[in-house]
Amino acid sequence: MRQRWSWVWGLGLAAGLVACQRQGAPANALITGQTLNIAHQGGEGLWPSNTMLAYRNAAALGVDMLEMDMHATRDGGLVLSHDGTLDRLTNTQGRIADLTLAEVLTADAGYTLSLDGGTTYPFRAQGVQVAQLSEVLATFPNTPLIIEIKQAQPSVAAPFCKTLREAGAASRVVVASFSDAALNEFRAACPEVLTSMTERELRPLVLLSKVGLAGLAPAAGRVAQVPVRSGGIEVVTPAFVRAMHARGVAVQVWTINDPAEMRRLVALGVDGIITDRPDLLKEVLAEAR
Repeated sequence: MRQRWSWVWGLGLAAGLVACQRQGAPANALITGQTLNIAHQGGEGLWPSNTMLAYRNAAALGVDMLEMDMHATRDGGLVLSHDGTLDRLTNTQGRIADLTLAEVLTADAGYTLSLDGGTTYPFRAQGVQVAQLSEVLATFPNTPLIIEIKQAQPSVAAPFCKTLREAGAASRVVVASFSDAALNEFRAACPEVLTSMTERELRPLVLLSKVGLAGLAPAAGRVAQVPVRSGGIEVVTPAFVRAMHARGVAVQVWTINDPAEMRRLVALGVDGIITDRPDLLKEVLAEAR
């Protein structure tokens, strides 16, 4: 009986701590009461991914944020590509880390994209290049960005932070990574920039939210970028969204291309949807507003 009451008392104390944390939730500019339209790789379901063509078209569509993936070339150029090699997305072979910036820029980044199952390739030989981070920062000086660090080694933290600071972009960027080492190195180098959380950091928040105790786990970042479900576990639930908002953490869900699922997530109150089809999400958000 004593053990049982000790357990109940512990839950009560935990609930009290959670309530206290709710009262002091820090402000977060990414929690707006509206769902943001975030173009995944610039909208890879519409245009060649991680290219200036995609980013310009997504911006013209009126998206709220651009999402992109970053690698470093052999000579330190910061370029945007989902893959670590050029093989799948261009007409060129090789690891980005083994190539110079000049070599990467010779690749035709529109070469492999077909929107009709391989019948036509409308972006081939149109001068579409792999985008450079500096070019994106200069072209979109006021656009919020999500930049995912794809490579853990060698570290890109110092040059990446330097590039953001020189461009005056630190206040409008969220940095993400699946690598704990890469993200922690960046946080140490650039503490003023918002970061999302890795899977390891998010796991206890997700699990504890199911029993109302997410406030007991540390929130290492200000953004939770999550799939709807993972490993049979429903990640994005009303309880998870409430728990993150109580901590001042924005919830952004990836990668959603189905309008029905978009509508469901908007109704749940998520702060952003990361999508390959920002055109479809624009229509869904227009309905909701």
